Amino acid sequence: MEKALLVGVNLKNGEPFEQSMEELAALSEACDMEVIAVVTQVLPLVNKALYIGPGKVEEVRELAEANDAQVIVFDNALSPSQLRNLQKEIGLPILDRTTLILEIFSTRAKTREAKLQVEVAKLQYMLPRLVGLHEALSRQGGGSGLSNKGSGEKKLELDRRKIEHRLSELRKELEEVSKERETQRKRRAKNGEFQVALVGYTNAGKSTIMNQMVDLYVQDEEKRVLEKDMLFATLETTVRKITGEDKRSFLLSDTVGFISNLPHNLIKAFRSTLEEVKNADLLLQVVDFSDVHYKEHMAVTKETLKELGAAEIPMLIVYNKADLVEGLEFEIPKVSEQAIYMSAKNKEHIQELVRKIFNCAKAGYVDCEMLIPFSEGAAIAYLQKQAIIKEISYESEGTRMVLSLSQADYGRYRKFCVL
Repeated sequence: MEKALLVGVNLKNGEPFEQSMEELAALSEACDMEVIAVVTQVLPLVNKALYIGPGKVEEVRELAEANDAQVIVFDNALSPSQLRNLQKEIGLPILDRTTLILEIFSTRAKTREAKLQVEVAKLQYMLPRLVGLHEALSRQGGGSGLSNKGSGEKKLELDRRKIEHRLSELRKELEEVSKERETQRKRRAKNGEFQVALVGYTNAGKSTIMNQMVDLYVQDEEKRVLEKDMLFATLETTVRKITGEDKRSFLLSDTVGFISNLPHNLIKAFRSTLEEVKNADLLLQVVDFSDVHYKEHMAVTKETLKELGAAEIPMLIVYNKADLVEGLEFEIPKVSEQAIYMSAKNKEHIQELVRKIFNCAKAGYVDCEMLIPFSEGAAIAYLQKQAIIKEISYESEGTRMVLSLSQADYGRYRKFCVL
């Protein structure tokens, strides 16, 4: 485990600085680092050359040496020149928040799509830094007008070309994967399934909710997703069909968690994965209600959904881990029109959440009566499996059903409706 020294600048600009530093420590731990010291500085503006002041750089260098630190982690994105200058002054590997998040994503990615998207994000982040270094070297050529390309500069140009070529290859691969995902999405939409997406801040409990529903309603161990008390345990979107006792069902998607200052190119790279969010009929915003910063986390989620173009989708707020909050003035689970206070580890609370989801989905169901000829055996079999049958009788003309079914199925079989 690497020993990391964390560095942050408080600009007093209204951003929750302490929360950001706590999150940086959690990100470092998620990257298998041991935080041995934290250095902060209050500045009106960051230092253009070193991000922190020269005196603070010296303090960081001495503290790192005294504590045998192996890496220095900065709370915000560093410019190419800041990165280069800091490494020269301190003499240790320098990471910033963006690099740290990319590193975590890189180690957690499992599916082909996630691995491709992470590589795109990493290369996109590296490219301007290589360009910045290249430009700095070009300026050293002086005013002679002669070419002054050293081996370092030639290597940078070569690296840049390699990265641009690799990015082009990756984008083509991602287009193919995206087409496959879109085909699956259209197939699900055609089937008329009510689609629900779990969204929210990282480590809020989305995967726990998914696994509890799988245990209760799917009962297939292989359908469970990775569930771990750490940031970004889930990177891939997983879709599971949840079927209630009355045969009604919905598709549940577990998505990558959001975080403040999430690198913009990472959101862009994961856009196809997060398309599940845009196509949902209902969003479940999972909130860690026991976290003192939960309101800030909700604000980040709101902003990220807006950026994804999903801000107008109906939402149910799931205040998870409410059992860990002391002094609550109400019993849980507590269900209101737009929220539920609960614990994802309590199966009865999960059942209450599922009932609430079905209530939200009810708007998409149609109650009707049908008389289906015996010759339409396939239609009868399908409706017995997919619809909610309230009454069924067999008459000389065919099978009579009083039922509740999805809008899509109603459109498909409305010709059998009895007026």
